[in-house]
Amino acid sequence: MAAVSLRLGDLVWGKLGRYPPWPGKIVNPPKDLKKPRGKKCFFVKFFGTEDHAWIKVEQLKPYHPHKEEMIKINKGKRFQQAVDAVEEFLRKTKGKDQASSHNSTEEKNRHNSSEERGKQSAGEEKRKASLSEGRVKKGTGEGKKRVSSVSSERGSKSPLKRAQDQSPRKRGRPPKDEKDLTIPESSTVKRVMTGTVAGFKWPPSVSEPVKDSDPHFHHFLLSQTEKPAACYQAITKKLKVCEEETGSTSIQAADSTAVNGSITPTDKKIGFLGLGLMGSGIVSNLLKMGHTVTVWNRTAEKCDLFIQEGARLGRTPAEVVSTCDITFACVSDPKAAKDLVLGPSGVLQGIRPGKCYVDMSTVDADTVTELAQVIVSRGGRFLEAPVSGNQQLSNDGMLVILAAGDRGLYEDCSSCFQAMGKTSFFLGEVGNAAKMMLIVNMVQGSFMATIAEGLTLAQVTGQSQQTLLDILNQGQLASIFLDQKCQNILQGNFKPDFYLKYIQKDLRLAIALGDSVNHPTPMAAAANEVYKRAKALDQSDNDMSAVYRAYIH
Repeated sequence: MAAVSLRLGDLVWGKLGRYPPWPGKIVNPPKDLKKPRGKKCFFVKFFGTEDHAWIKVEQLKPYHPHKEEMIKINKGKRFQQAVDAVEEFLRKTKGKDQASSHNSTEEKNRHNSSEERGKQSAGEEKRKASLSEGRVKKGTGEGKKRVSSVSSERGSKSPLKRAQDQSPRKRGRPPKDEKDLTIPESSTVKRVMTGTVAGFKWPPSVSEPVKDSDPHFHHFLLSQTEKPAACYQAITKKLKVCEEETGSTSIQAADSTAVNGSITPTDKKIGFLGLGLMGSGIVSNLLKMGHTVTVWNRTAEKCDLFIQEGARLGRTPAEVVSTCDITFACVSDPKAAKDLVLGPSGVLQGIRPGKCYVDMSTVDADTVTELAQVIVSRGGRFLEAPVSGNQQLSNDGMLVILAAGDRGLYEDCSSCFQAMGKTSFFLGEVGNAAKMMLIVNMVQGSFMATIAEGLTLAQVTGQSQQTLLDILNQGQLASIFLDQKCQNILQGNFKPDFYLKYIQKDLRLAIALGDSVNHPTPMAAAANEVYKRAKALDQSDNDMSAVYRAYIH
């Protein structure tokens, strides 16, 4: 790849976050967006997505030489749509080039024709003048009249002058009546998305609507909140903290490919307990971004890979906490979270004044409140920080972190949160993040059950499931989640990206949360019953999309 020369305007394949190698175009970045320090990179806009990023040059491949190779290894619908967008872009560009070439040839022909007419007019003028002079010599009176006539004619505009004045253009310049044939250069930057979006402002030169803007590129904004906040000023800040009227705060990082390469890791020693689907990706990204990490897992063999990547091994949770400044934990459920803290050689035994504990497990508010109390009672600092996402987003450093508790600890974790996620929110007092996370997963779990119900209904009524997916992908529900989960079902591939047993657990806890405040949750309750049936069909350790099997058995 080092031998390949890339430049502005080139079409390329680049790796961005959660996507496989994706087609994009090298473009000029906004003026406010500075290039990361370090290795050479280009600013790339990706077709068919709302993403853009600084991509290291060694992670880029020219589009055309690698097109067939990439198409063979990537079969997803959204990927194909992105490739189609590239081909459409190329067709439009080719059409503009041909039109421009045609206009140039036509202009040249017109110019040559005009010169030829001018020469003919000049010759006719000269012939008439010679004829008039001959007649003058024949007779004085008649000659004087004719001279007068010729003189007045000369005093007026000559045929050559008239021909030039009637010409609609000056030599070498495009004719005025052809100005709408002139095709402006295609812009690669579309105007900023409308809506209440908190983010940096793009320069007016590119943020204003462009008549011939490229329809396949959109701006990727870092955050969308209820109200625009003045503190979201520049993307160049590695850490952006914003307080809204509600008191919630968010730390924003651009997608992991764009910004993580320039993260300055904290000098604090980091511990991590629990290397499951989510924890494994988180630890991997912490190590990649230069953090010093000590790991522990109930099944010790899972630590081996991370030891090879540079992590240190802790023998017990208590040992990890006692040797580290900030210890994160990510386990399966409330019981596991309590056992980890309160059990033998648990977290609590390693806590002493100043030690920090961050629980990233998705549990109920009562559990996390109890854990916070025992940690703080020993002089420790506590933060809850459950994450929204799945295994793939965890691996790609694209999680959304919901945090609550010790505000200072939240800010101390900023480099860690940027390494593992694209956005984090601070939601105030302990318990708020747990509640919000359960609500998010309640919506997601109910949506997944509805998708499975729709696909099975399509099948039993003789409709094509693939056509249903195609229709959904063209409508308002289109999303990566929808496409991926439907593809799982259509292909019968239920390899876990988010365990079915855990989404059922979250639905159960969300229903209990509703009960605690006398709020009805009938949709979640119905979805929960379907997941319980799927568990009875031995689908617990499959992906949540395996809820589909509850409808076909």
